[in-house]
Amino acid sequence: MLPFAQLVNFAVRLKTHLAHPIQAKEIFFMSKTVKTLAETAAMTPEARYDYLVEQVKEHQIIWTLQDQDGCVMLTTEEEDCIPMWPTEEAAESWAVDEWSDCQTLAIPYDEFHDRWVPGMEDDDLFVAVFPVLDDLGVVIPPYELDQKLAPKQSH
Repeated sequence: MLPFAQLVNFAVRLKTHLAHPIQAKEIFFMSKTVKTLAETAAMTPEARYDYLVEQVKEHQIIWTLQDQDGCVMLTTEEEDCIPMWPTEEAAESWAVDEWSDCQTLAIPYDEFHDRWVPGMEDDDLFVAVFPVLDDLGVVIPPYELDQKLAPKQSH
């Protein structure tokens, strides 16, 4: 594992290659592996989906962005979506340009399950799972994400 100073130096060198420069605070340590925003951005949409599920199961929090009018929305050709991220840092990385006035919103899993999933279903909203700069990610109905996040039931 690289010492923190080397990771920061690596982030500074990457700065010129990314649309949104990496800051030292954006290097985050989660689970059993070290993942930077640059590493997760390079993952496939399916791998980011799996990573989000892993992180939410471990930390019991899912992240989105909000402004004074409520949660931000993304629109695909067919669906209106609420973007969701596995970490505050990943969500913060989207709070730029037209979303620069947005703040991160931590949603405890129980609240996501009890309130958000039914509300999103009622409003015909989908989840954009861990979108990155050039890729909206996996777009699914909220109940599908909820099923993946739900604790396994023992029989």
